[in-house]
Amino acid sequence: MQKTQVNPWEWQDRLGFSQAWKVDGAQSVVFVSGQVPISADGTVTADDFDAQARQVFGNMRTVLEQAGATFDSVVKLTVYLTDISKLPDYRRIKAEFMTGRQPASTALGVQSLALPGMMIEVEAIAVL
Repeated sequence: MQKTQVNPWEWQDRLGFSQAWKVDGAQSVVFVSGQVPISADGTVTADDFDAQARQVFGNMRTVLEQAGATFDSVVKLTVYLTDISKLPDYRRIKAEFMTGRQPASTALGVQSLALPGMMIEVEAIAVL
């Protein structure tokens, strides 16, 4: 498999995402449902954005591993935030889990998510 980053400008590097990824020869594509800040016991993580974001990426790591993938396999992320002003905090926490060249990304501000108290949801597409 060959992944080629498509970044025609420099500003997206500063903001921590790529415009696109061209993937040739992938054997599998993994579509990861929106991961939310729910722990393994089914409870919503505390009312703290940083803790919720770390729970989301921890959950995503578990799902990716179960599918035979890693964060390096991710080529597209979509994040839903109930407070779009938290986007810089999201980027900071994402960088703890995803280093190097960043996936293509979309960020959306939404009024609410599936369960009360959730502030963030992140879905992904990974290739193997």
